[in-house]
Amino acid sequence: MASACQHPGEPPCGERRAGTGPCSDRGKEAMAGAGNEAGHGVLATIEPAITLLGLGILAALVARAARLNPIVGYLGLGLALASLGMAEDFRGPVVAAMAEAGVMFLLFNLGLHFSLGRIRAEAGTIFGFGALQMLVAGGAFALILAAFGLPAGFAVIAGFALGLSSTAVVIGLIRERGQEDCPVGRAAQAILIFQDIAAIGLLVAAGALAEGGPLAPALGIAAAKALAAFGIAVLFARYLTEPLFALIARAGTTEVYTATALFLALAAGWATGMAGLSLTLGAFLGGMAVADSRYRILVQTEIDAFRGLFLSFFFISVGLGIDPALLVADWPLVLAITLGLMLVKCAVNVIAALMNRWSVPGSIQLGFLIAQGSEFALVLLALPAVAGLAEPRLIAALVTAIAISLAATSLVSSLGRRLAGHLRRGPPDSPLAGEDAPVVIIGMSAAGRALADALAFNHIAYLALEPEEARFRMALADGYPVHRANPADPRSWEAIGMARRQVLVVATGATEPSRALTPLIAARVPDLVRIIAVPGAEAAREMDALGLVPVDMSQSGGREKLIELVFAALGHERALPVPGLAQDGPPQPLAA
Repeated sequence: MASACQHPGEPPCGERRAGTGPCSDRGKEAMAGAGNEAGHGVLATIEPAITLLGLGILAALVARAARLNPIVGYLGLGLALASLGMAEDFRGPVVAAMAEAGVMFLLFNLGLHFSLGRIRAEAGTIFGFGALQMLVAGGAFALILAAFGLPAGFAVIAGFALGLSSTAVVIGLIRERGQEDCPVGRAAQAILIFQDIAAIGLLVAAGALAEGGPLAPALGIAAAKALAAFGIAVLFARYLTEPLFALIARAGTTEVYTATALFLALAAGWATGMAGLSLTLGAFLGGMAVADSRYRILVQTEIDAFRGLFLSFFFISVGLGIDPALLVADWPLVLAITLGLMLVKCAVNVIAALMNRWSVPGSIQLGFLIAQGSEFALVLLALPAVAGLAEPRLIAALVTAIAISLAATSLVSSLGRRLAGHLRRGPPDSPLAGEDAPVVIIGMSAAGRALADALAFNHIAYLALEPEEARFRMALADGYPVHRANPADPRSWEAIGMARRQVLVVATGATEPSRALTPLIAARVPDLVRIIAVPGAEAAREMDALGLVPVDMSQSGGREKLIELVFAALGHERALPVPGLAQDGPPQPLAA
């Protein structure tokens, strides 16, 4: 009997030459159909991510054109998509995983800057100032929620969740402004590290609340796990990091370095997640394990590109979480909670900083910087055990208010920065800081600030001058004893006291003034060592021909080379211990 696909007069399918005839063609068609379906499935899965990536590029360009932080552009994009009713289209597993990976890469990068030496040096800030801020801020919000008649369990967990700040937003903003090594930036990073640890306790407390079990044993187990994870990171840093990267270096391929960097960041977060701790804590510990390695810069270079890319998905996801319908229907409640959240948090953060013996300007700048809500608070409020203790309307309003506070961070922190700068501005006839300093720094760029920090830490006086008004205000707000002056005008040299200086460092990034003034300054102050930061090799050759000592800042390690040249010119050995955070401003230059 002929098979169903057998044509009259043809042999059975099994007797035909393989790969020919109708049966074979139909089999190929079936396989092709299955392949097309699989392909369409993959396309449907990655389509939201590709769409958000393209829209994110556009949002970042628009934000830059408007002189806003790209974070604001990403949050605005998410809100715009939510307003168009498209939020659910972009909440798939791929986008969620990429957003989570962005936060993990961010914390891994933060860990790369927190070596074991820095952890020891700043333990007082992390576990002292960090705990104080959480106690004051979280306690204040818990009391406010309890005063409104909410259950005690909800008031405590939600209150301390509101006391948390956004690691992703604050660290991103600090990096954007080049404040990683400023006292305000370092203190904020230390507080955020403690908050990540405290967030674990809140998650454990929420779990105990859901199960109805005792809280103390659960917190004790979580603390033991966190200590074990820290111990493993220390052992890895001490015994495995250098041999591992030495082995990888023998391969000599960039792909292996990239894969290793990604593996360390993701695997460390995965390991702590499997242990019941936060993924971000593991990512931080993974970065910390590499911080003391000679391969740290290489790892950081590989991670940076992925960090920025994946973080954009996180911020867009936050914007997608804002409920436009709630904003329209219940805007008075949302507005009241948003303003209350940020005003109260600014106030309690300033109080905590003052209690930690910070100055008023420094307290204001730090307090405003970490005045937003936290992405982790969004996670806690979404837990059924927590959300079930309050009205859905209140939970929705709190979530929306937190998302809005994240979007407003750049504006609020800039306000605090300007206010701090205004309070730090001394009277016009105040004595000139660094009157007899051996070093003059022109331009408080990133290179100028790094040099100022190194000199101050080594107790070497310097005179800092900034010709640009905007950069002058920002440096002043960050606590640097900078003066507004235009050294390109030779009439200012007598007031600056150029004749009694040993080293002149030009860190403005511009070469034209040096090109024009070199003959005059060489004639007036022939013994003055002139070092200039330049943007490339061509400018370096030109400045070298003019008798200046150029440092190409486009090359890796440019800032360090600049600092070393200054110390060599002074004949001073540079001390390199990790400074703590005992004060809330850059170490002030000493009188010579």
